[in-house]
Amino acid sequence: MARSSTVPAYVRTPFSGFLNSLGVDRTLAPFDLAGSIAHAEMLGQVGLLSIPESATLVRGLRQIAREVREGSFPWRPELEDVHTNVEVRLVEIVGPVGGKLHTARSRNDQVALDERLFLRAAIHRIGTALVQLEEVLLARAAAELETPMPGYTHLQRAQPITVGHLLLAHFWRFDRDVDRLLSTEQRANRSPLGAGALAGSTLPIEPARVASRLGFDGPFQNSVDAVSDRDPFVELLFDLALMAVHASGLGEEVVLFATKEFGFLDRSSALGSGSSLMPQKRNPDAAELVRGQTGRVVGDLVSLLVTLKGLPLAYDRDLQEDKPPVWDALATVGSGLGALRAVVEGLVFDRARLAEAASDPELFATDVAEHLVARGVPFREAHEAVSAHFVSTGGRLDPAGVGEIPGADPALASSLDAPSALARRSTPGGPGPSPLRHQLAAARAALAARRDSLSSLNRKVGLVEELLNEERT
Repeated sequence: MARSSTVPAYVRTPFSGFLNSLGVDRTLAPFDLAGSIAHAEMLGQVGLLSIPESATLVRGLRQIAREVREGSFPWRPELEDVHTNVEVRLVEIVGPVGGKLHTARSRNDQVALDERLFLRAAIHRIGTALVQLEEVLLARAAAELETPMPGYTHLQRAQPITVGHLLLAHFWRFDRDVDRLLSTEQRANRSPLGAGALAGSTLPIEPARVASRLGFDGPFQNSVDAVSDRDPFVELLFDLALMAVHASGLGEEVVLFATKEFGFLDRSSALGSGSSLMPQKRNPDAAELVRGQTGRVVGDLVSLLVTLKGLPLAYDRDLQEDKPPVWDALATVGSGLGALRAVVEGLVFDRARLAEAASDPELFATDVAEHLVARGVPFREAHEAVSAHFVSTGGRLDPAGVGEIPGADPALASSLDAPSALARRSTPGGPGPSPLRHQLAAARAALAARRDSLSSLNRKVGLVEELLNEERT
């Protein structure tokens, strides 16, 4: 059928260029088409369309899906958005029956559905990237499980830990990020289609049929809430912002440890590029950029929250602005996670330098105080006694002299080294050899559970492609 030049009346306006959202929402095309197929099937099942009409719409929508996939779809900016482009093209393909697709549906509930289908796929994609980063962190932690290093508070040497313990700390932060993503998807797994513009429909539709076909737990509870709810996008942006903050923290430690002042990492090409002027330089560019881009992602979250602040229910055109910050945050975090994974994979630890730093006697000051506590000295007195020792030695811990502290075992000095100090840290979750082995096993089990959850989510994500590709008789 020849291409129509008609622009529907509902999108004809002097402000058409200003209102146009196609550059952003055409990303939703596969989800819009899948939702439309499920809607067309439901219209046939409840008798609002004949079965042949429903089948004709479905065939036309699948043809459009092929055109979009192959890059031959004739996008028309004057049609304002992805929804109208699809509907006009459908009429071109199947004729006037294409005009029946929008029966009992509004662009308001349509875009809300598209966004939830999109969110499902986006969470699977980012969750998978996070799990891949976790896998690398876990592998590197296992390799450096017993490599001693100083632990820091206030960026000052505090107590001995291991490199593996530090890497596992980052692992658990990212693991909580995966958990948050999966929880966001679960809360969003309600279909808004059938809410119409805001008040449902007078026609005998069955939203539960569409919800089931698309893998949702069920349809909406309130039609006004269904078309105005952008909580899933806000939650996703929060998840991404906190994830970016966690990535930034890891990036910051890479930057610090690669300096000559710390010297814990070899400054290899795995960190980034060199200087265009200074031949000796090797800069941790990737880690710095991950750190630097975090502000953008946090800004994306703030942007959407401000857009939503004070909006009256139900739908307002302001909600068109919900997509750009989500698109930006997903792209930024996605590329950052990939870069950080490569950085962690390529890290080369200077174990000799780490061992030297971990042998700093000051790291064992708390051990001396707890040694006194174990011998019956009240902790506050033990703390004061060790502090007095520091004053008497000019601000240094003198291993040879700690045995002279009142209440101390004279042989205490022989156990003030990193291996001994780590062996003493046997409490759960600590950096000692035994709790570290338990922690590593728990991390592996957590990672396996995340893989299973993402596999289940992938089956739901795949429903969109199934709808777009299956041929039903």
